Amino acid sequence: MISNMQLMEIGKFNRLTVSRAVDFGIYLKDGDGNEVLLPSRYIDGLPQEGDEMEVFVYTDSEDRPVATTERPLIEVGKFALLRARQVNNVGAFMDWGLQKDLLVPFSEQKVRMQPGRSYVVYAYLDDASGRVVASAKVHKFLGNKIARYRRGNAVTVLVLQRAEIGYKVIVDNLYQGIIYYDEIFRELNIGEVLTAYVKRVRDDNRIDITLAGRAVDRTASLADTILAALTERGGRLAIGDGSSPEKIKEAFQCSKKDFKKAVGHLLKEGKIVAGKDSIALKG
Repeated sequence: MISNMQLMEIGKFNRLTVSRAVDFGIYLKDGDGNEVLLPSRYIDGLPQEGDEMEVFVYTDSEDRPVATTERPLIEVGKFALLRARQVNNVGAFMDWGLQKDLLVPFSEQKVRMQPGRSYVVYAYLDDASGRVVASAKVHKFLGNKIARYRRGNAVTVLVLQRAEIGYKVIVDNLYQGIIYYDEIFRELNIGEVLTAYVKRVRDDNRIDITLAGRAVDRTASLADTILAALTERGGRLAIGDGSSPEKIKEAFQCSKKDFKKAVGHLLKEGKIVAGKDSIALKG
């Protein structure tokens, strides 16, 4: 997301103005006249003085602010699943899509990170060094604001980890949430980003999440899926009201309750006929 600030922000996307050209690139400036270099290798075409450009600003190996048109996998204030490229006596260095790797200091690791493995981390600006760094101790960055959602509000979630009762998720980069196993009809991947919906905000500011939207929308969507499956398979499926929940889940990644609602919707519209163990296109 492009920052709408007048002042340049390190670790975020900025919209800056071309200030001047030099042999090794161009300098961009923010609303206060602060400049940052965009090296030649990131310049496409011939930007003119006064042109606006969207760039990501971070610090180079000498801790100088530098701009790039490359798009990193994470920015300050956000969470993402990143792969550890190497580990040394300073910490783990994560591949975040830029030339300079992103450091996770040992003090910010929950467990000792291993090269080649991936971890969910949070990116932040280190006050002491001014560098963008990351932390795997993600929970301390969550739930610090009161959650003011209503039931059914759409949210973006990042799958954090499997737990005993469901998948823990990060909600809108701000809150802890959980999707219970009985709400899930396919395997979720750690780091996967999904659109989901609020079921309830609990007293501890954590949020119960569902992957299904409003019941009416869920029924209509599943009905369309069933019709498409019937069309693809010759107009008849050996699955019906008498089928086991497991068979229905395997076929349509839904609960038996939702399946019956969708079949009822199609029957009401006169699009199918249904038996105990089968459904078929009408006519």
